[in-house]
Amino acid sequence: MGISGVILAAGESTRMGRDKALLPWPPQTSANLLKPLPPAGTLLSAAIEALSRYCDMAIVVAGKNEPALRPVAYACGAFLAQNPAPERGQFSSLQTGLHEVMNRGRDAAMITLVDRPPAKAATLQKLVDAFEARDRNAWAVVPEFEGKHGHPILIGREMIELFLRSAATANAREIEHANQRKIVYLPVDDSRVTVNINTQEDYARLGSSFEI
Repeated sequence: MGISGVILAAGESTRMGRDKALLPWPPQTSANLLKPLPPAGTLLSAAIEALSRYCDMAIVVAGKNEPALRPVAYACGAFLAQNPAPERGQFSSLQTGLHEVMNRGRDAAMITLVDRPPAKAATLQKLVDAFEARDRNAWAVVPEFEGKHGHPILIGREMIELFLRSAATANAREIEHANQRKIVYLPVDDSRVTVNINTQEDYARLGSSFEI
């Protein structure tokens, strides 16, 4: 029935000091101003564009920042789902997005966090290929770089329903670990899948090493 992209973007970005979803992307820092970079969008628009190449639709889960994210999401052709109580934690935003996936008639989802650089196109294609080739006992495909698990993850209906049955205060990683036998961990040559952008320093480091 197709894959729906889900981008979790409801966080308050307290350590960054500004909404991470709206950070310029590619990184616009003093370290890379002389590099021939494409015109900057935002982390959110880049995530939507990346997932939309492999998904039927993209859903952005917002929180209190919904008014600020709305024009970016709509300009990129994405749908918005608002978590009414993002203070409950990231898992509640995941459930908000997965409810929207099901409501829109999809039974698979590619899920990522807005504070990660978009994975390379070759990585996303490899994830989709592995997901389509999985056997019936595999509920999800998770990328792995140098032994560390990352995003985006691809999950089928079984994992969607498991997440939705769990409490809003649950932890997605703990649920995944409890069901490791049902997950395909896919080695990829892409460090972006494990990178977090939490602070201005994280963002500046990415700017100094960014490759198109």
